[in-house]
Amino acid sequence: MLCQLSINNFAIVRFLELDFRPGMTSITGETGAGKSIAIDALGLCLGNRADASSVRPGASKTEVSARFSLEDVPLAKRWLEDNDLELDDECILRRTIGSDGRSRAYINGNPVPLTQLKLLGQLLVGIHGQHAHHAMLKSEHQLTLLDSYANHRLLIDTVAASYQRCKQIEAELKQLEASQQERIARKQLVQYQVEELDEFDLKVGEFEEIEQEHKRLANGTELVDSCQASLFLLTDGEESNIESLLNKAVGLAENLQSYDPALTNVSTMLNEALIQVQESAGELQHYLSKLELDPAHFAYLEERLSKAMQLARKHHVSPDKLAEHHLALKSELTTLDDDENKLEDIQRQVEASKVAYLANAQKLSQSRARYAKELDKLVTQSIHELNMPKGKFTIEVNFNPEIMSMNGSDNIEFMVTTNPGQPLQPISRVASGGELSRIGLGIQVITAKKVATPTLIFDEVDVGISGPTAAVVGRMLRSLGESTQVLCVTHLPQVAGNGHQHMFVNKFNKAGSTETTMTPLDREQRIQELARLLGGDTITTNTLANARELLQ
Repeated sequence: MLCQLSINNFAIVRFLELDFRPGMTSITGETGAGKSIAIDALGLCLGNRADASSVRPGASKTEVSARFSLEDVPLAKRWLEDNDLELDDECILRRTIGSDGRSRAYINGNPVPLTQLKLLGQLLVGIHGQHAHHAMLKSEHQLTLLDSYANHRLLIDTVAASYQRCKQIEAELKQLEASQQERIARKQLVQYQVEELDEFDLKVGEFEEIEQEHKRLANGTELVDSCQASLFLLTDGEESNIESLLNKAVGLAENLQSYDPALTNVSTMLNEALIQVQESAGELQHYLSKLELDPAHFAYLEERLSKAMQLARKHHVSPDKLAEHHLALKSELTTLDDDENKLEDIQRQVEASKVAYLANAQKLSQSRARYAKELDKLVTQSIHELNMPKGKFTIEVNFNPEIMSMNGSDNIEFMVTTNPGQPLQPISRVASGGELSRIGLGIQVITAKKVATPTLIFDEVDVGISGPTAAVVGRMLRSLGESTQVLCVTHLPQVAGNGHQHMFVNKFNKAGSTETTMTPLDREQRIQELARLLGGDTITTNTLANARELLQ
C-alpha cells in the first residue's frame, strides 16, 4: 500500500509530506483548492507524462517521491526481483522534472526509463477518474472491465500470441505472393538457360582442356616437324648426332681418367649428359608415336570451343566460368522450386494458425461469458442498492470468428434497463448521466475487489450522485477499504463520512504566491468539515448534528 507521498515544488504545492494508512481515506476541500493535486503528483511517480509547466513558478525542478509497503504485493516484489531493483519489503518511486522539461525516474534509488515506472506503477496503484463512466460507453473499455473482473490474463496472452503468429505468417505469405509473378518469370528464364547449358554439358575445367587440345592440334604439323628435327640432332643423324659425339667424348674422358683421377668428375658428367640425351630422345619418340592429327576430332574441338565462347557471351561470363555459371543457375532453379513449395507450405500454415487462433479465442470467449454472468448479478444488485431498484444489467458476449484481434473475436455490449417493462438496450442509449455514474461506480467497485492492486484511488467518481445514493456509495467504498487501501476525492459528505480517516485540502495566499496544503483531520475537525460540506459556509447546530451522525 501507499505509505508516504512527498511533493516538492509541484504546481501550487511548495512542500507536502503525507502519511497514509490502510482503509479508506476521504479527501475533501473547497472548490478550486486542488483536491486532486496529490493524485496528480502521485501520477508522476506512476509514469504519467509531465512537462515544465508542472514545476512551481520560481523553482528549478519538481520532485515527487512515493513510498510503498510490499508486504502483501507479491507481483510487485517479483517484478522488482526480476529487474534487480528489490529493496526489502519497501519500494520508493521518485520522479524529477526540471524547469527545462527534462524528466528523470528512479526506483529504489536506481535510475530507470519511464516505461519501467509505468509497468511497476500498474501493480501498485489503480486510479479511477471522475469521467471513467463515460469511457464505459466504448466497447473496448467494456471489454477491459470484463477482462479485469475475469482476471484471465493467461488466456488473453495466449490469444495475443496466436494473433501475432497469424499476422507474422500472413505477412510472409503476402511477401511471397507479391513477388510470385516476378519469380515465375525468372523461373521460366532460368529453366530455359539451364536446359540450354544442360544440353551443351560443359564440365568444370573442361574449357581449359579443350582450349589446350585445340591449340595442340592446330599446331600439329609444326610439332611433328620440330620433334623429328630434334631427334635427328640427338640420335638419328647418320653422319653425326649428339649421342654418338657424346659416346666418343665419354671414351676419351675415361682414358684420361686412367692417367689422372682428377678428371673423374668430367667422365661422370659426360656420362650423365649422355643419359639425359638418350632419355630426351625416348620421350620425343613416345610423344610422336601418340600424336594423332585427326581432322575430325579437330573439327569437333573447334565447334565445341566456338559454342562455349558463344554461350559465354550470351550469359555475360568468361568462357572459363561458363560451367560454374551453369551450376549457379541450377542452384537458383532449385531455390525457385523451393519457394513455390514454401508458398504452398505457408498457405497451409496460415490456415493452421487461424484454426489455432480461433480455438484460443473460443476458450477466451467462453471464459468471458462465464464471468459476464457473475458480473451481471453483482452489477444488478449494486444498481439496486444505488437507488435503481428496478434496474437490470447484463453483458452480451458474442463470438464472431470473422473478427481477429489481439483481444480475441468477441463483440461485447453492456445492456441495461432502468425501468420495468422496458427491454434491455445498449447502455449508451438508455442510461442518463446520473444512472451512468451509478452503474459505472458499481462496476468499478466490483472489479476493484477482484484486481490485486493494493491501492485504489477514486477521483470524484461520485459526480452526479446525491442523497441516499451517496450514502450507499460511501458504504461501498468503506467496505472496499476493509481489504484494500482506498483514497477517495469527494465533495459529498455522505461519502466523506465513511472514510476511516480524512484529509482536508486548503489553498491560501502567502507573500504574494499561492500554496496548497493537505492535512489530516481529527474527529472534531472532521465534524466541522462534514458540516461545511452539508451546509456550506454557514455551519449551524443542525448541520453539526448531521455531521456527527454521518461520522458515526
